[in-house]
Amino acid sequence: MLTGYLNVPKIFELVLFRGYDHYTKKQVGLDLGDPKQFENYDALFDAFKKQLQYVVDTKVAGNHLIERMYMTHMPVPLLSVITDDCIQKGVDYNAGGARYNTSYIQVVGISTITDSLSAMKTHIFDESSFDMARLLDALKSDFVNDDELWHLVDTAPKYGNDDERADDILVDVADALQEVIAGRDTPKGAKTVVEFLPTTSHIYFGQVMEASPNGRKKGKPLADGISPEKGADRKGPTAVIRSAARLDQLKTGGALLNQKFTPSVVEGEQGLANMAALIRSYFIMDGHHIQFNVIDRQTLLDAQKNPKEYKDLIVRVAGYSDYFNNLDKALQDEIIARTEQIL
Repeated sequence: MLTGYLNVPKIFELVLFRGYDHYTKKQVGLDLGDPKQFENYDALFDAFKKQLQYVVDTKVAGNHLIERMYMTHMPVPLLSVITDDCIQKGVDYNAGGARYNTSYIQVVGISTITDSLSAMKTHIFDESSFDMARLLDALKSDFVNDDELWHLVDTAPKYGNDDERADDILVDVADALQEVIAGRDTPKGAKTVVEFLPTTSHIYFGQVMEASPNGRKKGKPLADGISPEKGADRKGPTAVIRSAARLDQLKTGGALLNQKFTPSVVEGEQGLANMAALIRSYFIMDGHHIQFNVIDRQTLLDAQKNPKEYKDLIVRVAGYSDYFNNLDKALQDEIIARTEQIL
């Protein structure tokens, strides 16, 4: 059962603004002290873990209320009839009758927070390129008043390039998520599992956020699933899958990786063979879920301008496919902005 999504970069944003949410204009998180007083990267990451624990505890309490509501008031007899063990146990699917009885929290934006932490570790704590005060001012102004800093954060190591400096941060964040989420008991007798399948929530989650330390502008989408941030993956698709495979996906209930190719990349027997080899390699490294859009950017832009001419255009979104015309503009823009890979 899915009982909601978790906006991880938003949790980190609460650390930077002492628990205050600029979107709702309310104090919603813990005040963990002035981030300008953090002496090193470890202090910053420890603060993130404390905020994460607080938010997840609050979310799980809400999840349990939702789960009890489903158990008590929303039985699903048809689904229970066709799901193994519900009849034998005499227990509805929503009450925990299924043989594989799990509850998921979908984690969103792990690549965004990874690149944000990498930018801060590199430029504030390791190289002293700028200080925390300057970064916070830039985030509040959406980088409008500090274009130099916006370009500077882009030079930090980024997840998706087979660069252990960034990938190790992703693993640290994933481990923190597993520690506070995985294995929690639920009312229907399940154990909570971490998933990285955002559906379309990465669009909305970005809309309720300020700018991020990795250079993401205010209101822009977060990274989807475990896919790299748009434009951050600069060394090709094989570097992306090597980075993604550093995440222990066997511990998760799912981890979505999106990639986009132009049609010419997979043309002919050799093109198909290259794509098949990429997929096999990812699964050999214990990757869980990889999916593709094979379409060029110009076609998508034209479909956006002339929807009547592209009524049958189907694209892969995030764990599902849909007609391009059915998507709102924010989601269309996100798909257009995905990096076009070559082999």
